[in-house]
Amino acid sequence: MDTALYDCRVESIVPPGNELIAIAACQACGCESARPTFSIAGLTSDVVVCQNCGLGMLHPMPSSDEIATFYPKEYYGDTGAKFEPLVEMMVRMVASRHARFLVRGMPQGARVLDIGCGRGVLLSTLADQGLEVHGVEHNEMAIEGADPRAEIRIAPRLSEAGYPDDFFDEVIIWHVLEHLSQPRETIDEIHRILRPGGRLVVAVPNFSSYQSRWAKDDWFHLDLPRHLFHFSIPALRSLLKTCNFQLDSEHHFSLRQNPFGWVQSFLNRSKSLPRNGLYMLLQKGTLGHTVDFTRATRLRLRMAYLLGMPIAVGLSLAAAIFRNGATIHIVATAQK
Repeated sequence: MDTALYDCRVESIVPPGNELIAIAACQACGCESARPTFSIAGLTSDVVVCQNCGLGMLHPMPSSDEIATFYPKEYYGDTGAKFEPLVEMMVRMVASRHARFLVRGMPQGARVLDIGCGRGVLLSTLADQGLEVHGVEHNEMAIEGADPRAEIRIAPRLSEAGYPDDFFDEVIIWHVLEHLSQPRETIDEIHRILRPGGRLVVAVPNFSSYQSRWAKDDWFHLDLPRHLFHFSIPALRSLLKTCNFQLDSEHHFSLRQNPFGWVQSFLNRSKSLPRNGLYMLLQKGTLGHTVDFTRATRLRLRMAYLLGMPIAVGLSLAAAIFRNGATIHIVATAQK
């Protein structure tokens, strides 16, 4: 497989006079001007940033057919496992801890939807907690190895999945909103299918975080070109409020995402290493076993992982204390 989509070159743009450009209305706040920020090798789209709320977005937005090419089969991993066995075990352990947080206050049998459920790692742990679990995905390849207890629908948009009004007690959209070409439409649809007082849990990379501002175009969580949008904290808050959600709590620490983001972003600053090389190395499937790294590169990446992760955990905890973690998730209540 061609690894270009994992190793795409991203460069900062310094427009003459720091000029603004006209865009369609911002999905979060409706502003119609933005500042070019990053270019992406091989794409005609740039990342531009809304001058009002700080929402980053690809401009112009790629077509649906072009977006589909960003997700080859290898992106999802083989037979439901995406990473090397030890890393996969850690991912599932964190998912179990994560599920206990998500079901807090939910009665047995509560109906929960995971949007972009992928391999169903989260759905399995939610089912273990006694919940009725549902998932929606746009790609059948993504759900290989998913838990059979989950009812999963395949649909290109949430609005095409066919859920009735007021159907769910909780909806989870965990690091998926940034992949969607119409995030406001999705949040509106979530509001429709949640019962009055139902709970939404939404998580995204924090484009306004210390980690993002330090790493700039080397930031691992840019994940270009798959991330079509890049949410600042003000942008995410604005979007949820506009769609009639009450914001209940914000959380700024993720053991699964934040520490690794520090390590991989640091490695991305070295031009002698492939972009996101550690992430590629830890892959289980076709991608991870065919990347042609030298022995010295593999050793360097693994040593950085082993030595860097403890430091990165400390940095992530400090950022969370200041409410500026590399990722953010918000718990909100649907107001009818």
